[in-house]
Amino acid sequence: MKAGSVFHLFQDPAFLLTLASVAAVSLLSLVGLALIPLGHRRLHSIVFILVSLAVGALFGDAFLHLLPEAFAAQGAGLKVPLLVLLGLYLFFVLEHILHWHHHHVEDHENGGHGAIEPYGYMNLIADILHNFIDGLLVGASYQVSRQIGLATTAAVLLHELPHEAGNFGILIHAGFSRNRALFLNFLTALSAIAGGVAAWVLAGGFGGGFVQDLVPFTAGGFLYIAGSDLVPQLQKESRPGRALLQLAAILAGTALMLLLKLWE
Repeated sequence: MKAGSVFHLFQDPAFLLTLASVAAVSLLSLVGLALIPLGHRRLHSIVFILVSLAVGALFGDAFLHLLPEAFAAQGAGLKVPLLVLLGLYLFFVLEHILHWHHHHVEDHENGGHGAIEPYGYMNLIADILHNFIDGLLVGASYQVSRQIGLATTAAVLLHELPHEAGNFGILIHAGFSRNRALFLNFLTALSAIAGGVAAWVLAGGFGGGFVQDLVPFTAGGFLYIAGSDLVPQLQKESRPGRALLQLAAILAGTALMLLLKLWE
């Protein structure tokens, strides 16, 4: 991209909103600061609510924002459903390739922490790519409309909050000090900014078709994250009271997406 084109980007309000949004996503990596004083039981009770909110927001963004926009732009043919399926399947493959370290966390639960365990470094590598993709999706969404950009940002923020809390715990468990875990988690989160900028650079090189194709792909990714990763976690809860709280939080996350939709 030419220097003049880069300068023009900084005059585009949508690009500036993209930068602000991915910066907010990156700052979520510092959630560990608030979690340090909490005990394990208290942390678990908070994370379960955050996961429920994320489920509602991800489903709501996919069905209320991204898919209607995709069908409106590309019609009712097979292209949109195929791109949704591509998003689902690629996120499935990506998870199996990059998130195998969760099994290593379980294997090392009773191990020592004298040295940094390898899964700690693998977690950092996986998180760099994860945050880059989040930034890419946010950047592409803002190129469709400000409302869809804000909805996608809200969905990303809500699902990243428990994710970043988990990352902090993984790094501590791998042997990093709390300060170093916070610092490294923040560095990996900066890749979201790189992803947001990359979305605009790629759109400039390939045209608007890239953005329109990324919208249903994003919907597929969100459906996979919510349905495959987060809902199974919620289904482990058998107590009626907490299940009702889960449902209330899911509905609240969806309601947030609906309010953003009505705001359009």
